[in-house]
Amino acid sequence: MKYPKEYLQEIKTRLKISTVVSKTVSLKKRGKEYVGLSPFKTEKTPSFTVNDEKEFYHCFSTAEHGNIFDFVMKTQNLKFGESVKYLSNLAGMRPYTFSKEDKIREEKWNKYKLLYEKYVEFYHKTLFKSSLAKDAKDYLKNRGLTIDEVKKFKIGYVSNDEKFKDEIFKEFTESEIRDTGLFYFDENKKKYVDRFRERVIFPINNISGDPIALGGRILKDNKYLAKYINSPETTFFKKGSNLYNLDIARKLSNNADKIFLVEGYMDVVGLSKNRVDNVVANLGTSLTTRQILILNQFFQHIIVCFDGDESGYKAALRAAENSIIELKPEKEISFLFLPDNHDPDSFVNEKGKDFFEDFSINNSVPIHKFIFNHYSRGIDDKPSSRAVFEKKLRLISSTIKDEFIRKYVLEYFLGKVSELTPNTNFKYKKNYNKPAKSLKSTQNYYNETKSLKAIDIKEFSFLYVLLKKSELIKDNFNLIENVKLFSSENKLLFSEIKNQTNNFENNDIESLKIEQSLIDRVFKYASIKHILVKNLNDDQKILEILSELVRDLKNYELELRITDLESRLSKDLSEATFNELKELKKQQKIN
Repeated sequence: MKYPKEYLQEIKTRLKISTVVSKTVSLKKRGKEYVGLSPFKTEKTPSFTVNDEKEFYHCFSTAEHGNIFDFVMKTQNLKFGESVKYLSNLAGMRPYTFSKEDKIREEKWNKYKLLYEKYVEFYHKTLFKSSLAKDAKDYLKNRGLTIDEVKKFKIGYVSNDEKFKDEIFKEFTESEIRDTGLFYFDENKKKYVDRFRERVIFPINNISGDPIALGGRILKDNKYLAKYINSPETTFFKKGSNLYNLDIARKLSNNADKIFLVEGYMDVVGLSKNRVDNVVANLGTSLTTRQILILNQFFQHIIVCFDGDESGYKAALRAAENSIIELKPEKEISFLFLPDNHDPDSFVNEKGKDFFEDFSINNSVPIHKFIFNHYSRGIDDKPSSRAVFEKKLRLISSTIKDEFIRKYVLEYFLGKVSELTPNTNFKYKKNYNKPAKSLKSTQNYYNETKSLKAIDIKEFSFLYVLLKKSELIKDNFNLIENVKLFSSENKLLFSEIKNQTNNFENNDIESLKIEQSLIDRVFKYASIKHILVKNLNDDQKILEILSELVRDLKNYELELRITDLESRLSKDLSEATFNELKELKKQQKIN
C-alpha cells in the first residue's frame, strides 16, 4: 500500500528541508537559500543548495536533486518507507501503519475533508451573496475588516436557510455528517440542527491548509448562547494540537524568528490586516505543550499576547506554567501585556503595526521573569509565606524537561529569592558580604549584567569554584590544567591563582596578592554561586558542576576556532582547512 498523500505532505509541512539537511551538511544562509559542501562528492567549493520555500535541494556538482525524502534515502541508504518512518519521528508524528483500519480511516478523512470544504465554500459565498447575511456584513465592517481579510481567511456566515443542509444529507451519509461535528441531533425536534446557524464562522485549517473545524461568533446578544463556540473534538480535530492561522504563519518562518500567540480569531485577523502575519491563536483552551512543540518547529521566539484584562492575565499565567515545561536552550517564550481594555486587535488598529512591534520589543517579559513576578506579589514577611513561595517556584522549575534550562531557571528563582531574604544564607557569606542594593544600584547591576557575554558568566562561575573549593581543586587539578579563558581580566586572575598557589599545591586562597576588584567581580557575577552554596559539602556534585563548566569553556574555544576556519574556507577553499574544520567538528560532537 502507498502512504496517503496527506500524511507525506504533513511531514514536509512540519519539517523545513534545511532542518533535515543540516543534520548532515553544514549550511550557510545565502539570500533565500542555504549553501554547503556536497554530501554526495568530495569538493572544495560549496555547490550544494537548499531552498526551504521550494522544498528541494540541488547539488550542482553531481546533479542530485530532490525533497526531504530523497535526501534521507540517498544520504542514509534507506528505502522510501524507512525514510518516511525516520522523518515522521523527527516531525513528532505517529508512525503510519498499514491495515484495514488505516484504509477505512483514510476514506473517512477524505469524506470529512470534502464535507468541510463544501461547507466553508458555501457559507463564504453566502456572506457575499445572501440578503440574510446583512447583519454579518455590518458586524465585520464595524470591526474594520475589508473584503481582502474576509477572502484571505474564508470568513463566512451560516444563515437559517436549510437548503444547503438538505443537499449535504443527500450527498453524505448520516454517520459521515455526524462525525464532522457541524450538525447535532436535537432530541426534542427529532432532526439534525446546524451547530453554527446564525453565526459568523472562521475556518480552522490543519497545518496543510485543509479546513478541519470552525469557530463561530454569534451576532445577537443571547444569554443562553455562548458568544464564541468551536467545533467539538473529532477524529481529525483536537483543539490542543491545532492553532488558528498556523498554515499561513508557518510559511513566514524563513524570514521571521518570532511568532505572536493570541487568544481570538479577530485578534489574528486584525493583526494580519495591519501586516502582522506572524500570528496564531489557540482554540478556546489553555495553551498546551503540544502547541508549543508545534510552534518550536518553525519559530525561535514565541510571544504570548493575550487581552489586557484580568481574564487575559489569568490565561497568560496558565499558559506560562504549561509552556515552560517545553522551554529549550535555543528557544524563547515571552509574555506581552497590553494596556487595560485593549486586546491585540484593538491595540494594533489604534496604534498601527510599527508601534505594536516596538511595544512588543520593549515590553515583552521572559517567561521565567513573568512567573517569578506573579508569585512574588502574594508574599509577606511571614516565614510560612516565603516558604510556600519558594516551594512553588521549585515545583515549577522541576517540571522543565530540558536539564540545562531547568538548572538555570531554578538558579534565577533562588537568586531572586535570596535578594528578598538577604540574611537567609548568612553562614555562607563569611568571605563576601553583599550590601543591600538601592533601587539605583539594582538598575546599575542590571545594566552591567546586560553587557556581559554568556562566556563571561561561565568564566566567573569557573573561577568561583576555584576560589571556594581550592582544596578539592588541588586533588583534581587535572580537570583544569588545560582550560583556557577568554576575558583579559579573568585570564589574569586565573593565571595569578595558579602561579601564586603553585598549581594549587599551596591552596591558601585568602593570602593571595591579587587585586580585590578582580575577585569581587567573580563573587558578584558568578551564576553558579547559589547552586554551589547548597552543595558546598558535596564534593562529587561540585566536581560534576566543575566538569560541566570546563566542557562549556572548551566548546566555546572550539566554536571560535570553527568560526575562524569557516571564514578562512570561504576565502581560500583549501582542502587542508576543510579537513581541519572537519576534525574540529568531530571533537565538538564528542564534547
